[in-house]
Amino acid sequence: MMRGMGNMQGMMKQMQKMQKNMKKDQEELESQEFIGKAADEAVVVKFTGKKEMTDIQIKPEAVDPDDIDMLQDLVIMAVNDAITQIEQETHKKMGKYTQNIPGF
Repeated sequence: MMRGMGNMQGMMKQMQKMQKNMKKDQEELESQEFIGKAADEAVVVKFTGKKEMTDIQIKPEAVDPDDIDMLQDLVIMAVNDAITQIEQETHKKMGKYTQNIPGF
């Protein structure tokens, strides 16, 4: 019976270490800055790893009052670019914690 308790304590220590590392990686990811760009950098957005937009820059030539649809498309393109980068980095950093867990 004592033998099983030692294994359980070892597993608990491993889990605590993994949780600590996971929290550290999550904090690093959330503090990272991601820059999304549209065609010719007409629209550039900045996001945190928490998927919060912190900045948007729009070149004057992207603003055409007769073609608002183009500007909207450029903003969507830049935002989607940033979100894709965040998701890829999240998978890269955090995927190691879920790769062997069924259902993830």
